[in-house]
Amino acid sequence: MNGTTSLENIWAPRLLSVLRIVAALIFLEHGTQKLLGFPVSASPAPAMFTLFWFAGVIEIVGGALLAFGLFTRPVAFILAGQMAVAYWMAHAPKSFFPALNGGDAAILYCFVFLFLVAAGGGAWSLDQLRQRRAA
Repeated sequence: MNGTTSLENIWAPRLLSVLRIVAALIFLEHGTQKLLGFPVSASPAPAMFTLFWFAGVIEIVGGALLAFGLFTRPVAFILAGQMAVAYWMAHAPKSFFPALNGGDAAILYCFVFLFLVAAGGGAWSLDQLRQRRAA
């Protein structure tokens, strides 16, 4: 087995899982900051059932599911949609340029999540474990 084959066959699925876990944990932090005030934020918690509150719920639940790699594809699809909506509603009206409107993270999350829709959860995911048990 040459180095390229090893990298593609062994490490790519593992690094896909690392990408998924890291992105999910950072995303989850945005939800805990919105709804639970941790890490401490200058913004008050949103009122229940507002758009911002629903965003926090989606970030906590979706981030946790994604971190474990459970229902990766549908969860990532929902999270990508949330980030697209967040970008166009909250960031794009401020400026055309993402670096100026603060939306660069939303764009990056959106496309990482879209990648996960196509690629799945990787080697270290509950989805993979469920698939192996079903086979």
